[in-house]
Amino acid sequence: MGRTFNYKGVKVNAFGLPIWLDESRAKKKDRKRKFYHLAFSCHFTKDAPKNLIVMYDITDDKKKERDWFRRHLQKFNYEMIQRSVWVGPSPLPKDFLDYVKAIGLKAHLKTFKLAKSYTGKEGNI
Repeated sequence: MGRTFNYKGVKVNAFGLPIWLDESRAKKKDRKRKFYHLAFSCHFTKDAPKNLIVMYDITDDKKKERDWFRRHLQKFNYEMIQRSVWVGPSPLPKDFLDYVKAIGLKAHLKTFKLAKSYTGKEGNI
């Protein structure tokens, strides 16, 4: 095998290229990424009245699902009031809600219908 050196805790050869002795650190071939989250299209217009509040409390063990959920709320023209409180047009698409239930987020969120549309001004809600 030739001469090896250590550089920042990694064994390297004379050219400075890492030597992977442990198979778990090397990139595995034929590894498939998990792309199990669907993408939904927005059917709301920009000027649609914002009359639905979505509140959620999704734990860190479902971080990927939480980020996916936030991206879709933005896509549906929802506005963040607080970190986990969003307001936007209603109703959310049925296929979206069915998918949210299928990935286990339905128990972590609540929706509330507003009597008057949210405009973003203080004292409206």
